[in-house]
Amino acid sequence: MSDIDTFFSRANELLERLEKKLPVDKELLQLNSASANRWRKDNGKPRFQEVKQLSKISLDDLQCLERQKQAITQNTRQFLNALPANNVLLWGPRGTGKSSLIKATLNEFKDEGLRLIEVERQHLVDLPDISEVLYQQEGRFIIYCDDLSFESNDASYKALKVILDGSISDTPDNVLIYATSNRRHLMPEYMSENQQSQMVEGELHLSEAIEEKISLSERFGVWLSFHPFNQTQYLSIVDHWIGRLDVEENDEEVMHKAALKWALEHGSRSGRVAWQFARDWAGKKQLAKL
Repeated sequence: MSDIDTFFSRANELLERLEKKLPVDKELLQLNSASANRWRKDNGKPRFQEVKQLSKISLDDLQCLERQKQAITQNTRQFLNALPANNVLLWGPRGTGKSSLIKATLNEFKDEGLRLIEVERQHLVDLPDISEVLYQQEGRFIIYCDDLSFESNDASYKALKVILDGSISDTPDNVLIYATSNRRHLMPEYMSENQQSQMVEGELHLSEAIEEKISLSERFGVWLSFHPFNQTQYLSIVDHWIGRLDVEENDEEVMHKAALKWALEHGSRSGRVAWQFARDWAGKKQLAKL
């Protein structure tokens, strides 16, 4: 690399660092009227990006999740009516409907004023700034954090703890956090941490590492657990999606055998696998008619 190339390369690096230090252009933080937005950062500059193509999934599409649907709709109705409501953690194995339930909840209540802001894990440090913007807005906002988990040495979870439980400034009344995770306590748990716990006068005292992990997840007032579906539930979900895709199925037994084989090949009887099978089956049936 020539001296001039080196000069421009270092100059660009310096400009990028300076841009991150400059005050944020407030026009970039203007929130539009869309039902859903993503919090984005381009070259260190934050902004709200409208989600123009919303998922069309509805609560009726989520089969075998009646308990979870009832709990989250009840909490959301309270929130929309400016009544006390809780932050929600949806946890469980992949493909069991956690993210879909939040998307369906938005579709159910968006006409009543519910709005959603999707924030990725690496941007959690911006939660106080996001909340400050939302505090000044009319409406009720769900901050949505999908597939949330932290490694042991990841300190970014502290920003989430602050917004969940408040710091010296209170969390806005028009903001709640709905998060999904494959981990109940959002962080990995190790046997060695349990071995550090002690019995004192007959009482179990958890190790500091365990206390730290539990302290994060317990800041969510509502915990919704999701579990793998059994064979009957899985086939029920397949039937639902086959019907939604307008497939005229003349031999349900053959279709069910194919669905079970599909689940075996994919190693899961999840709702996601059922949806993927239904799309494959419907596509093949419709293609055969062309």
